[in-house]
Amino acid sequence: MNRKKESSIKIKEAKKQKAFAILRNCPTSPRKMRLVVDMIRGREVNNALDVLRYSTKEASRKVEKLVMSAINNWEQKNEGLRVEDNPLYIKEIFVNEGRTLKRIQPAPQGRAHRIRKRSNHVTVVVDTIQKETEAK
Repeated sequence: MNRKKESSIKIKEAKKQKAFAILRNCPTSPRKMRLVVDMIRGREVNNALDVLRYSTKEASRKVEKLVMSAINNWEQKNEGLRVEDNPLYIKEIFVNEGRTLKRIQPAPQGRAHRIRKRSNHVTVVVDTIQKETEAK
C-alpha cells in the first residue's frame, strides 16, 4: 500500500473515534459566528448550552442546536456510556468561511455597489474530560 493511502486510512479511523457535528452553509457571516463560538470554546457542555441559551445573538441558536447534535453523536458512538456519568466538554470548535453570494445594490447616477452575502461552516468536536487527563 502506498503512503497516501495508508495516511488516509489512519485519518478515517481517527474520525470514527471522534464525536463531531458540522453545520454547513449557515447564512451568517463568519465574523458574527466566531463571536458566538469564542464564548463556548473549551467549556463543559452543559455550561456551554446555558451560555448559548441566554445569549442575545441570533447565531447562538444555530450553534446550540449543533452542540446538541454533537452530544447525540457522542452517545451513538459510545453506546454503553451515559452523558450524565461522563462529563463532556467542547474539545474543538471552529468556523470556516462558506460560499459567498454576490448581489448588486443599485446606487445613484447609474452605478451599482456589490453586496457580499457571506455564509459559514461550523464544526464542533466533543470529548469526555477523563480521556484528556488519562492521556497526559
